[in-house]
Amino acid sequence: MTRNRASAKKAGADFERRQADWLASRLNDDRIDRRVKRGIKDTGDIGGVLFAGNRVVIECKNTSRDNLPAWIREAETERGNDDALIGVVMHKKRGTTNPAEQYVTMTAETFAILLEQGVTHD
Repeated sequence: MTRNRASAKKAGADFERRQADWLASRLNDDRIDRRVKRGIKDTGDIGGVLFAGNRVVIECKNTSRDNLPAWIREAETERGNDDALIGVVMHKKRGTTNPAEQYVTMTAETFAILLEQGVTHD
């Protein structure tokens, strides 16, 4: 099947829904849900995620080609738009639809913030 704009949009929305539902169930937190698109001031695809009392932006990607540098820039922009502590990219692992097996990519600084349990060094 060749992917067109409509099928790509549907695949992305389906991926976001599966990931949000899985994360809400896995963390036992019904505040976690797929976000409504906000256009130029987008704040990520999944909302309601907190870490150390701060918001987390999750940008979801279900594409045939990885573009990690652009995706990380997008997550960082959305992190700023949401005044969130961290931003990550949750992206599709080819060959599985299991939400728990998908990938999450972040910067090394974001990883350090997680390891330091929310402490940032400006």
